[in-house]
Amino acid sequence: MVNESIITIITISIIIISTPYFSKLIRLPITPVEIMLGSIAGYYGLIVENEIFTVISEVGFLYLMFLAGSEVDLRILKNIDIKIFKNSIIYISLLYLFSFLSSYYLNLSNIFIITMPLISVGLIITLFKEYGKDEKWLDMAMTVGILGEVISITLVTFASAALNFGIGSKFYETITILFLFLSAIAVIFRFLEILFWWYPGIKTFLMPHFDSDEKDIRISISIFFILIAITLYLHLEIAFGAFIAGIFISTFFKHKEELTHKLSSFGFGFLVPLFFIYIGTTLKINVLLNPNILYTSLLITILMIGMRVIGSLIVFFQLNIKQRVLFGLSHSMPLTLLVAVAAIAYNSKTIDKATYYSFILASIFEVIFAMIFIKIIVSFFQRSSTR
Repeated sequence: MVNESIITIITISIIIISTPYFSKLIRLPITPVEIMLGSIAGYYGLIVENEIFTVISEVGFLYLMFLAGSEVDLRILKNIDIKIFKNSIIYISLLYLFSFLSSYYLNLSNIFIITMPLISVGLIITLFKEYGKDEKWLDMAMTVGILGEVISITLVTFASAALNFGIGSKFYETITILFLFLSAIAVIFRFLEILFWWYPGIKTFLMPHFDSDEKDIRISISIFFILIAITLYLHLEIAFGAFIAGIFISTFFKHKEELTHKLSSFGFGFLVPLFFIYIGTTLKINVLLNPNILYTSLLITILMIGMRVIGSLIVFFQLNIKQRVLFGLSHSMPLTLLVAVAAIAYNSKTIDKATYYSFILASIFEVIFAMIFIKIIVSFFQRSSTR
C-alpha cells in the first residue's frame, strides 16, 4: 500500500513536470494532454485509487471554477454593445434549440440538452496567446463567451439540483434558495461598488500595490473558501460558489493587475493539473476499442462543433464568413465544463459509465479538432493574403 502511494505521487509529479513539453511537442493545449497522460498512467497501474488524491483533485476542480470566474469581468457585460448583447442571446438560444432538437431526433438522454450548448472561455485565452488581441472574431468570441459561461454555470447549478433531488419539492426549494442567494450576491456587489467608488482607498488597503505579506492571495483564497462554505451550507452546487468568488475578485480588485496571473500560476501549476490527471485515471484506455463509445463521442463532437459554427453563421453578420467560422470553432472547446457536468451526471447515476467516457473523449476530440481547424483556416488566409 505504501509502495503504491509512493509510485502514485512520483507518477503524478512526473506528469505535472512533463506535460508542458509533451504539449509543445504534439501542439495541443496542456489540459487534454494531462487527461491522456493520466489515463495512460492509470491503465498501467502507476496511479492507483487514493482518497487524498481524490480530495485534492476535487479542490483542483473548485479552484478551476474559481479561475473561470476570475476571467469574467462584469463591467464588460454592463458595457456590452446592445446589438452584440441581442445577438449573443439569439446565438446562445440557438445552441439550446439545436441541442434540444438533436437530442429529441437522435433519442439522446436529456443531459445532452444541457451539456452540448456549454460555453467556457478557458481555452479561448490560449487562442489570444497564439493569435493576439487584435483579431475581431476572437475579441467577440471572448465577450460572447463570458455571457455564455455565466449562463452555462447557472444552468449547470439548476441541472445539478435536478440530478441530485429530482423534479419535486426539494428541487424547487433549492432553486428558491439559489435565487435568494443570487439576489443577496447582487445586493452585496452593488453595495461594494458604491463603497469602493466613495472610498477607493479601501481596495488598496486590502490589497496594496506593494505587499510583502501576500495579502492579495490570502484575501482571494479566503473569499474562495467562504463562498464554498456558504454554498455547502445552502446545499447549492459548490462549484457555483467558487465561480462567484472568482467574479468577485475580477470585479473589485482590477487594480492588482498581477493578481490574476498569480492565482492562475498557482492553479494551473499545481491544483488544476491534479484534477485533469484524476479525470484521466477514470478514463480507461480500452474504451477506445469500444465502437459504441467512439461513435457517441464523435457524434457529440460533431454536433457541438456544428451547432456553434451554424449558429455563428446565422447570427453574427458583423463578421465575415471566415471570422464567423473561426468564432464558432473558438466556442467549441468547453472542456472544463463538459468534464464537470459529465462527472456530476455520472456521480448522480444519471448517465452510465459508457456515456461518461463518451463525454470525456468528446471533450478531448473537440479541442483537437477545433484547434486544428482554426490553425488551418488562419494559415490558409495568411498565405492567401501574402500572394
